[in-house]
Amino acid sequence: MTQNTEKYSDSDLQEFKEIILAKIKKAEEDLALIKSAYMNDSNNGTDDTSPTFKAFEEGSETMSKESNVQLAIRQEKFIRDLKNALRRIENKTYGICRVTGKLIQKERLKLVPHATLSIEAKNKQ
Repeated sequence: MTQNTEKYSDSDLQEFKEIILAKIKKAEEDLALIKSAYMNDSNNGTDDTSPTFKAFEEGSETMSKESNVQLAIRQEKFIRDLKNALRRIENKTYGICRVTGKLIQKERLKLVPHATLSIEAKNKQ
């Protein structure tokens, strides 16, 4: 790993921090929605419909719950990655590629604020 003393300025870091905080807020709201969807066991009243339809709906409901659980897991990981990015901002190591040691492009960080790899390092993976 090459040692590079280049870092983002405090004003840049503050800008990234605001982007990340907004993304965390949105991600936590999305996570709450996902969780409420798979924790909500409300019966939509299919008791009076044909048994075949009821069986189909229960299978569909199980698949839906499983995909919601997967979504929730991914969302929790995303939130954790964003919070780790906040720690890197506090440590003033934010935006430095963990492979090359060079600054990750601002445009990339604005799109993927939790990135720890430059495009160069990502492409080598």
